[in-house]
Formats: sequence, C-alpha cells, structure tokens
Amino acid sequence: MPNKAASTRFAFIMITSLFFLWGFVHNLDPILIPHLKKSFSLTTFQSSLIDSSVFIAYFIMALPAGFIMKTYGYKAGIITGLSLFAIGSFLFIPAANTQQYLFFLAALFIIACGLTILETAANPYASLLGDPSSATQRLNFAQSFNGLAVTLAPIIGARVILTKGFSDQALAGMTDVARKAALASEAASVKTPYFVLGSIIVLIVIIFAIIKLPEIKPKDASVSGKSIKHTLRHIHLRWAVAAQFFYVGAQVCVLSFFILYAMKASGIDKIKAADYLGMGCGVAFMVGRFAGTFFMKFIKPAKLLAVYAGVNVLLSFAAMFVHGMTAVYIVIGIAFFMSIMFPTIFSLGINELDSDTEMGSSLIVMSIVGGAILPPVLAIISDITGNIQLGYIVPLICFGFVFYFGWKGHRVQPI
Repeated sequence: MPNKAASTRFAFIMITSLFFLWGFVHNLDPILIPHLKKSFSLTTFQSSLIDSSVFIAYFIMALPAGFIMKTYGYKAGIITGLSLFAIGSFLFIPAANTQQYLFFLAALFIIACGLTILETAANPYASLLGDPSSATQRLNFAQSFNGLAVTLAPIIGARVILTKGFSDQALAGMTDVARKAALASEAASVKTPYFVLGSIIVLIVIIFAIIKLPEIKPKDASVSGKSIKHTLRHIHLRWAVAAQFFYVGAQVCVLSFFILYAMKASGIDKIKAADYLGMGCGVAFMVGRFAGTFFMKFIKPAKLLAVYAGVNVLLSFAAMFVHGMTAVYIVIGIAFFMSIMFPTIFSLGINELDSDTEMGSSLIVMSIVGGAILPPVLAIISDITGNIQLGYIVPLICFGFVFYFGWKGHRVQPI
C-alpha cells in the first residue's frame, strides 16, 4: 500500500509539471501577438490569428486525443502530446529563418495539437488520481501551477523577445525597404526561447517513457461511450461544453490582448505592460487558484464558480469604460476571479460520467475552440471602433454564461 501511495504521489507530481509547461507556452502568446503584429505590420484582427491557430487545434484534435487515451492509455497520450509539443517548438527556427507569418501559425498549430492531447489526458488523470470526493480540489491544485506559468511566461518572454527590436524612432529613419527588412528580422528573437523549450520537452518525453504511471480505468468498463451522441445524453456535460467554450474565449481575450489593452487604456509601454501581465494578472491568477482550492473546503465548487463569474461580469463592464492604471487593475482583478473556472467547469462536467469520461473529456477540450473564435470578435470590434476597451463586451457575455453554469447548468440529471 505505501508503494502504491508513493507511486500515486509521484505520478501526480509529474502530471502537475505538465500543467506548468503548457501554461508557459500558452502565455508566451500574449508576447507573440504584439511582437509579430509589429514585425509583420498586422492589424489587431490579423494578430488574433495567433490565438485562432492555437485553439482551432483543440477542436480538431480533441476526439483523436480521446481515442488515443481510450485505446492506448493515458501514458501513450501524454508521450504523443509532448512529442508534438517539441516538434512545433523546433519549427519556430525555420519559421524565423523564412520570415513567414503563416509558418509561425503552422508551428503554433502543431504545438497546440500536442497540448490538446496533453490536456485531454492530464485533466481527467489528475482528477481521477485519488479520492473522488476531492477531485475538483485536486484538479484546481494541479492547475495552480498553470497559474505560476501565467506569471513567469510574460516576464521572461518580454525580456527575451520584446526587447530584441528597433525603436520607433530608428524605424522612422529607415527607407521602406530597410524598415520592412528590419521588422521582419525581429522575428528571429523567438528562435532561442522556443529551441530551449523544445529541448526541455524532449527530456520530459524521455522521463515519461521510462517511468511507470498508474493506469486508471473507467468505473464501469462494461459500458463504452461509443459515440458523441451517447456521451452527450448527460445534460450537465452539454452545459459544461458550452460553458468551457465561453470561458476559454473570455480568458484568451483577457490575457492575449492585455498588453495592447494596457497600452491603450493607461498609456504604459509594452515592457511595463508585459510586467503587469506577469506580476499582475499572472500572480492574481495563481493566487486565485490556490485561494479557490482553499475556499472549496467550505464552499461548494459550483457556487464559488457562480460567484466568481458574477464578479467578472461587473469587472468586464468597468474595463470597457475606465481609463488609466485603474483599468489595468480591473483586468488584474478579472484574472483573479477567472482562475478557478477552467478546472472547475471541467471537473463538474465529467462528474458521474463513468465510462463516458474519456469522450466527455474530449468534448470539453474540443470546446476550447472558443479561444479561436471569440478573440477575433474582440479584435474586429477593436479595429472598427479604434478602441480595444469596447471589445470587453465579449468577455462580459462569456462570464455571464459561466455564471449560469455554476448556478444551474452543472447539476447532474437522471438519464
């Protein structure tokens, strides 16, 4: 028994490390958006395709990821996901060498395919790896290290990527041809960080290939969720899929456009904005995860989710009209209150699915496509109005839907 407990603890530690890794690479995207926007002279909408190329992968790969888990197990899914993660990271080198925006989008798409498989495996695995009564708390704890990545990635990324470039004054003094070449060459600053990231992932692949992970099977192996229709007979799962779609859309809107938002609303420069993204939003997000895990000892997860979502509806409204540093602090507040949403929606969504857990997990991960669809809506509003703050009507509506899921939609109903 002690050996089994030790094996379970080590497995949980390794799985938790994955939450940090995919959180880190996801939160380099807010650095890539202003960086590539400048390098390739993109509109806000065009730069939003960075998010779209990432999150569309979740829609495409979620069902194949579920098939890999159900057929070959969680370990095979984790190794497959990490391998794609590493390949996509290394592809940033030829993308920078060719200076093609579409090549960057393709590399990000491949990374995201790997992350889709990782998240489809790691979220239910962390949730199921232990006492079912503490599944939501356990998943929130693991996701807290995702929050640590939200803090570190923008700070590190800003100094490695955003500081490698020409000033506006220097660019203004160049000819058109020279300016275009100078801006395109800035893309080369992404090669080193993504090469290092890819190398770290390769090392982790080797570790996972060597170690033995406890294999978790559905409670009722005699019943198989053979189709999407079969799995979606669970009404609370249908609501979870929709809630996760809107939540992820809101999160990507808030974090990915934070630097552009902060520069517009408060007039600070991009490096300082990146620091507020890391030390402000990142710390708030991380503290919110740990605090939420603690609060769930006394407050039911669904109720806490509804309260947090309701607060964010109000903060999103304020973010549309407040200016100065107050606007920045409001968005940092949004990061705190959205911290528990992903793992809580996920855990409530797969509650009591039994043999449908893998397919249900895949469907919830598919709904992450909200991160591909909703940020471009915010970007279009920004381009049309010339004011990115008005785009916060998008996360406002999203958080309203999450509020309903926490209030009523999460309830398991008889089939």
